[in-house]
Amino acid sequence: MQLHGIHHLTAVTADARANHRFYTEVLGLRLVKKTVNQDDTTAYHLFYADGEATPGTDLTFFEWPVPPETRGTHAITRTGLRIAGRASFEYWRQRFEALGVRHGEAAEIDDRLTLPFEDHEGQRFALIDDGGLGEAFGWSKSPVPPEHQIRGLGPIEMSVPDLGRTDRFVTQLYGMRAERTYSRPDGIAVHVYAMGEGGPAAELHVAVEPGLPMTRQGAGGVHHVAFRAKDDAEYAWWVERYAAMGLRSSGPVDRFYFKSLYVREPNGILFEIATDGPGFATDETKETMGQSLSLPPFLEHRRVEIEAGLEPITA
Repeated sequence: MQLHGIHHLTAVTADARANHRFYTEVLGLRLVKKTVNQDDTTAYHLFYADGEATPGTDLTFFEWPVPPETRGTHAITRTGLRIAGRASFEYWRQRFEALGVRHGEAAEIDDRLTLPFEDHEGQRFALIDDGGLGEAFGWSKSPVPPEHQIRGLGPIEMSVPDLGRTDRFVTQLYGMRAERTYSRPDGIAVHVYAMGEGGPAAELHVAVEPGLPMTRQGAGGVHHVAFRAKDDAEYAWWVERYAAMGLRSSGPVDRFYFKSLYVREPNGILFEIATDGPGFATDETKETMGQSLSLPPFLEHRRVEIEAGLEPITA
């Protein structure tokens, strides 16, 4: 059984309103689901994606009033966002400069044109050229022209002090393929693991950085990454596999919009397996996704209480 790539990545923000402005107005993503953290209903859970909320395009945030992340290892450190073609990199360079977004210079890294940048809280990203492979679903209301819009997630980079245990975990448990190693501009070795059909939408990049302290999670940091299981049958297979291998996991979790299964890899980084469906149009139409607060059925009876505890994210 194979995982099929990146499903979503969930990060932490301390300011949902500023977060919404950056990801919709600067990056041009669509807010496809405005809901709450199901384990902490005082916190927003915001999902940004492409125009169709396609699995593999979801960048999500928990809003928690926490200090900024203290950077280090034992963490997911950079999120790839895929675009297509050299002209798009020039568009984004000019856009970042005009809007005051912190960014580096475009360069070939791992044989792909790459442009690193950060959001207003220091969340680390890189635009990655995916060669325009695969179908993309733009958002008609994006301020970014269709040909330059972000196409989805990947690859995801994480940092560990020692490769051995993580290598065994992702290859023996998940069947990821160790494909190659490259050096970042700072000389750090990065090991590439591929899922499914491979390519940037289905890669986990593991940097080995033994000299760094342990990350202290906070605003501007990543909470977890999720990998794709296509359907309930595949999800059930992974639940059984975790149990057979004696892993301490969350066990099955039904998030209503998808099913989840959580485990920490040996360096403490939280991994999730999530199903492609049923999707965000389950309780909204595709045309109205993200416009109002959505709650799964098991929280609907608390709507008045939950809404009273949330500040509006738009004026």
